[in-house]
Amino acid sequence: METSIEDVAEDAGAPARPAVPAAAAEHTDAAAQARVPTAPASLSPSRAGDFMQCPLLYRFRVIDRLPEKPSEAATRGTLVHAVLERLFDAPAVERTAPRARSLVPGQWDRLRESRPELGELFADDPEGERLAQWLSEAERLVERWFTLEDPSRLEPAERELFVETELDSGLRLRGIIDRVDVAPTGEVRIVDYKTGKAPRPQYAEGALFQMKFYALVVWRLKKVVPRRLQLVYLGSGDVLTYDPVPADLERVERKLLALWEAIRLATETGDWRPRPTKLCGWCDHQAHCPEFGGTPPPYPLPVRAAESGGTEQGRMGPD
Repeated sequence: METSIEDVAEDAGAPARPAVPAAAAEHTDAAAQARVPTAPASLSPSRAGDFMQCPLLYRFRVIDRLPEKPSEAATRGTLVHAVLERLFDAPAVERTAPRARSLVPGQWDRLRESRPELGELFADDPEGERLAQWLSEAERLVERWFTLEDPSRLEPAERELFVETELDSGLRLRGIIDRVDVAPTGEVRIVDYKTGKAPRPQYAEGALFQMKFYALVVWRLKKVVPRRLQLVYLGSGDVLTYDPVPADLERVERKLLALWEAIRLATETGDWRPRPTKLCGWCDHQAHCPEFGGTPPPYPLPVRAAESGGTEQGRMGPD
C-alpha cells in the first residue's frame, strides 16, 4: 500500500512540475491540509484504483485523509522518476547512463530536504549501509532504462504533465503523465515509467487502465486519440505497449462514470466496505479496518439513508 508524491499531487490538482522540489512542495501543501475531510471532487487513476481495490481504503485516503508512512519502494520510485525527468535537461549527447547515475545522490538530497519525514526511512541505519544499498538499487533501475530506450534520440514534448478535463457528465478527471512524445507527423505517445516488474500477460489489461485513463483525458482535451500507450518496467526490463482506438476509450469512460456513481453513493450514505485481498497485509490502515478488528474513525460527512439495490462496491473489472 504505497502512496507516492505523484498520487498526492494528482489529487491536489498540481500544475505541471519541472523537478522533485516542486513535486515535494505540492506534497507539503497537501499534507498541511491532510486532516480536513472533504467529499471527492475529481478522479485520478490512483484513486480509481484504490476504490476498485477496496472502497474503505479509498475513504481513508480521500475523505479521512489518514496519514501513511513513507515506504522505501514508493520513495525510490519518486527518486527514479525525478532522475529520468531531469536527465532531459541535458543536451542529447550528454544523456548517458553514467550521467544519469550521477544524478541520483543529488536528487535524493533535494527530495529529502523538501520532505523531512523521509528521514525516518533510514533512521535505524546509523552506518548508512541500508541507505547505500537503496541508492544503489535506484541507480540500477536508472541504468536499466538505457537498455529499453535511448534518451539521446528522444525530445519529449512534455514531462510530468498535469492534465485535467471535465466530462459532459460533470466528472473531473486528472492525472500526471510521466512523458508525452509527439512525432513530426503529430502522433502522440504517452509513456509511464514503473520501477516494479511487468505483470503477467493475464494481468496486462489491469496495468493498462492507468494509461487508458490518461489517453481518455488527452482525447477529450485535444480531440486526438494517442497513437501509442507505453509502460516502461524498469524492475524487469520490459516494455508494454498498446495502441488505443476510440472504442477503447469510450469503454473506459463508461467504466469511470459507473465507478464515480458508486463513489458518490458511498459518499452520501457513508457505506464504505472493506474488500479483503492479499494486499491487505501491506495496508497502513489495519488498525482502523473491521477486517482486522479495527474501527474506522467517525464518518465526517453528512449521510443519508442508503437506497436498495445500490451498486456493489469495489467489484469493477478491467472492462
